[in-house]
Amino acid sequence: MGRPPDAGPTVTRAGYGQILTVPNLISLARLLGVPLFLWLFLGPHADGWAVAVLAIGGTTDWVDGYLARRLGQVSRLGELLDPLVDRLYILATLLAFTIREVVPWQFTVALLAREAVLLGCLPVLRHYGYGPPPVHYVGKTATFILLVAFPTLLLAHASEPAAVWAYPIGWALAWWGLVLYWIAGLFYLVQVAGIVRDARRVVEAGRA
Repeated sequence: MGRPPDAGPTVTRAGYGQILTVPNLISLARLLGVPLFLWLFLGPHADGWAVAVLAIGGTTDWVDGYLARRLGQVSRLGELLDPLVDRLYILATLLAFTIREVVPWQFTVALLAREAVLLGCLPVLRHYGYGPPPVHYVGKTATFILLVAFPTLLLAHASEPAAVWAYPIGWALAWWGLVLYWIAGLFYLVQVAGIVRDARRVVEAGRA
């Protein structure tokens, strides 16, 4: 039977192994935005340009994944690179914002604690021969909200007229993103617990 005409592009094994694809190039371009933002924000204090870099990096978060599915160019590199770039944006922004007192250190600690919990799960997964579980849609939503919140907060910091609306909106998004970020982390822990439980059952069944 042939594929329905509206089924979309097929992801083949050959496509899965591609590296220099349009989505991956977009992810790499976003990756270059991380050191550029840090230099603009912490070096010459070019806050206006830093806002632009953050805004572009945040609003294009969905583009690489959408194009990968649309063009049939899903790759293992892309699956790893996309969440890595998102985390680097969040971590770099948090540290830079904390240094220049755009956000309080308590907020930074709350987000970094969640990352520390997830990083602690990786050795456990590797012990049982597994890599990181797929990114949950709640985590992607939380990441997108944070990547919109950060340039909004920076705009409030850089522009006094914009601070009237940007400050409350930015913090509303930031706290919302933080809560969803932790909820996604709990889902991740549930996934890890299920993987470990199933792996132990296989081992015990092999010993029986």
